[in-house]
Amino acid sequence: MTNKIFADLDHQIVLATQAGLPLDPQPYHRVAEQLGVEASLIQSRMQQMLDDGRIRRLAAVPNHYKLGYVANGMSVWNVPNETIDELGEKLGALDYVSHCYRRPRYLPEWPYNLFAMVHGMDRDEVREKVSQIATLLGDSDQGHEILFSTKILKKTGMRFKR
Repeated sequence: MTNKIFADLDHQIVLATQAGLPLDPQPYHRVAEQLGVEASLIQSRMQQMLDDGRIRRLAAVPNHYKLGYVANGMSVWNVPNETIDELGEKLGALDYVSHCYRRPRYLPEWPYNLFAMVHGMDRDEVREKVSQIATLLGDSDQGHEILFSTKILKKTGMRFKR
């Protein structure tokens, strides 16, 4: 296939999957049927787009509220800048942290530079998990807070028009 054909197919794949892969035991087959190509081609093109950075990831995005995790707290941490990447990797690997990232400090009002979203069935569970994070961070925890969610905001990524 030529580059133009791949570009057109890649665009069609993005359009077909931008709201998520089909909830099906064989999602790539469903997309392939929709686009009239083989499932293996869909998989290889999506892998190529991942590899070259045109798409960032393929991941399940659960609705925490529907799963019973109704207490959600953004834990914010003041950690040393020189170890933030290592610490962020540790926090991001925890099964109860859905996302973790660095943010700039705004001193003196806002000393926090590492954010980690923690989910729990209630606020006490979130507080316990944040306490576990504090133990994991040890002396690197130079202060933290929990900012509890008060309402659900619908989040979607960028969408392309057909």
